[in-house]
Amino acid sequence: MTVQQYNQCVKEFADRLYRFALKNVGDVDLAQDFVQDAFERLWMKVDTVDYNRVKSYLFRTVVNLQIDRARRQNLQNQHLSTLPNPVQDPGVAHDVKKLIDDGVAQLTEIQRMVLTLRDFEGYSYQEIAELTELSVDQVKVYIFRARRFLKQYIGKMEVLI
Repeated sequence: MTVQQYNQCVKEFADRLYRFALKNVGDVDLAQDFVQDAFERLWMKVDTVDYNRVKSYLFRTVVNLQIDRARRQNLQNQHLSTLPNPVQDPGVAHDVKKLIDDGVAQLTEIQRMVLTLRDFEGYSYQEIAELTELSVDQVKVYIFRARRFLKQYIGKMEVLI
C-alpha cells in the first residue's frame, strides 16, 4: 500500500470506524483512541496490508481492541436472569433512547458489536462475518439473541409511548 492509499483510507474509513467504536463503548475519548490505534497499526504494516482488504483490517483491529479492553476490565457476562425489568409503571414516560442505550450496554461484547454493525452501520451479514471472523450463521445467531434480549429488556412498546 502506498502513502497515498493510506491517506485515502484515513479519509474514507475514519468516520465509520469512529461511529462504530463510539456506539460500542459509549466513550468519545476511548472511541477516538481505538480509531487512532487502528490507523497506527495499519501504518506500521503499511507495506504488508493489501489495499483491497484494508477495510476489513481496520474494523477487525477496532474489534480486537474492544475485546481486549473488555477482557481486561471483566465487563462481560451479564445475563437476562440477573437484570431487573426497567419498565415498572406504565404511566411513567421513559427516555426511549436512554433505555435502548442501557439495554445495548448490557449485551455481551460480541452481541453489541454485531448488532451495531448490522443495525446502526448497515453492514450485511456477510460483511459482518468477514469483519469479525465469525461465520454468517454465528452472526445471525448473535444478532437474533441481542434483539431478543433488547425486546425483553425494554418490554412492551406501548409502555414507552
